[in-house]
Amino acid sequence: MEGIGRPAVAEDAVRYRLFAAAAAREGGEALLRRCAEAIVVRFAPLLAAYIWQRQPFRLRYVPPRGETPAHIGGTTLFGDNVEDEWFIVYLVREITREFPGLAARIDDNDGEFLLIEAADFLPKWLNPENSDNRVFFYKGELHIIPLSETEEQECDVSAASPTISQALTLLSTRPEESLAAEPIRTAVYKRISGYPEKIQASFHRAHCYLPAGIVAVLRQRPSLVAAAVQAFYLRDPVDLRACRPFQTFPPDKRVMTVVTFTKCLYAQLVQQKFLPDRRSGYTLPLPSHPQYKAYELGMKLAHGFEILCSKCSKASPDSKRSVLSGPLWERFLISLKEKNYFKGEMEGSAKYLERLHMAEDYFQQSVAKTESFVEVSPGDEILTLLQTTTIDLKELEREAACLPPEDDDSWLDITPDDLDQMLKEARNESLPSSNEEEQKYDLEAVAETMNAFVSKVSTHEGAEMPWSSDESPVTFDVDSFTKALDRILGADSEELDSDDLDEEQEFDSSDEDDEDLDAENQRQDQKVSPNELIGSLKSYMDEMDRELAHTNVGKSFTTQKKGASSVNATTSQNADPDSGAEDTELTPVDVDMNLVANLLESYSAQSGLAGPTSNILQSMGVYLPENADRIGSDKGATE
Repeated sequence: MEGIGRPAVAEDAVRYRLFAAAAAREGGEALLRRCAEAIVVRFAPLLAAYIWQRQPFRLRYVPPRGETPAHIGGTTLFGDNVEDEWFIVYLVREITREFPGLAARIDDNDGEFLLIEAADFLPKWLNPENSDNRVFFYKGELHIIPLSETEEQECDVSAASPTISQALTLLSTRPEESLAAEPIRTAVYKRISGYPEKIQASFHRAHCYLPAGIVAVLRQRPSLVAAAVQAFYLRDPVDLRACRPFQTFPPDKRVMTVVTFTKCLYAQLVQQKFLPDRRSGYTLPLPSHPQYKAYELGMKLAHGFEILCSKCSKASPDSKRSVLSGPLWERFLISLKEKNYFKGEMEGSAKYLERLHMAEDYFQQSVAKTESFVEVSPGDEILTLLQTTTIDLKELEREAACLPPEDDDSWLDITPDDLDQMLKEARNESLPSSNEEEQKYDLEAVAETMNAFVSKVSTHEGAEMPWSSDESPVTFDVDSFTKALDRILGADSEELDSDDLDEEQEFDSSDEDDEDLDAENQRQDQKVSPNELIGSLKSYMDEMDRELAHTNVGKSFTTQKKGASSVNATTSQNADPDSGAEDTELTPVDVDMNLVANLLESYSAQSGLAGPTSNILQSMGVYLPENADRIGSDKGATE
């Protein structure tokens, strides 16, 4: 099986593979390479402005190996920004929508993370052992390759996973059979909803006081800000040693500018506590200074760029192969213009050149490196840009005088109330009835859910919760129950003896009488029907109830009213203990009412915190309302 010996995906990395569907395999390598080029051109406007945390989305041709057919794909390190991974999921889905001849698989070091996202709705036969090569995007929809007819009839959940070729054949010939259930697709699509608009929402623009050389470099390659932040964030004493002289970016020529980060990069940079070395020449104003944050951000970013340059090979620009030429770049540029990537800006204007530099950056990172397999370090790129870019310090200073306002970073601070609100919204989104105006709390449903949970048969994998998308009503098989009692109370059992009630009298009997009596009871039990045994058990339990009626045990339970349902039950705490003995027919205990009362009492004792009652009910999809009495008392205490 291909899944057994597959190479492990690196931590914090996502792997994506696009295969030619069975109906479109005739083209072979040439077809896949043309698809890769077409994908680059088609999605260039979307990807050119994106800032990746560690590595960009890149496609390259991969020849066949073992049972894995030829495909195009890649692996992207997303580091601490998990949104890069989900953006790639969105890209892969859109690629299969735009190129219906391709089927895509995507996984990470956790395996089938798409299934993890929809774990509450998966079929029972699907588990980590048999999920390899089953999850695909095809024509923009999520598919899960089902068990074969033979495996399904035998309910063989340990069946081997299909090969990729077998899965692609099923996708091409019978796609309707593998289309994932609607709840599964909804859970996955909800996670990637909001793209591509979400890209702009993930950016944060901040003022930074930077050396003019860094400002010029970022104008040409905005994505280098990610490498600089990572270099500073992961610095060590050896890296800081190179920052003492600051040979590449001295602090004497600094200007104010606007730098575009992702929110993840900005948070990493601003949360780092760092004081520069005195020998570096970088000094900070007092914290009360209105531009203190800009000075601090610029100082940290400058250290990151200096660390990158200290690790490069000092290669000259002539040693780098120019990739901004040739037919592929020309087609790439024409596609950008056709899709209005430049937003109507006049060719040669500042805005036009800014977007052109972003497109060149994307092309070099995602296309040129893939074709040449020559990995150029960020430091080499920075030094090359410094040697080929003219820095006009006066122009930069004029631009600094009229900078746009920076973004508000209050999103960094989350109060406990904000966190509670976020958790509440997430909980409400997971509720099946979240689209209703008001959540209704049915206490009878709580009791029914608990009864269903107790009726479940657990396995070595743990208890099965009754809350499920395909949950069927709990049934009671009378015949099976009777047979089970027959096995328990049958002829071979010594658990139930009809003479238990006269146990005290039998202590005076001789051993011979006991043996004769046991033998007689065994012969009688062999002739007694299961129904009679059940009746005997019932009378035995009734006798126990009559004995307990003289005690205070019954005061702790809620009993049913005669002729009333369990909903209208009343408590018997004020009843006379002797009254139960006088009744010829004892009032039965309301099991459901006692269950709900005990659950609510336990839930109230949690005081709004996590506890056994809320945990077990939430795992079954039951959410109780907040304790209004507790909230009111808390507010009164604070006042």
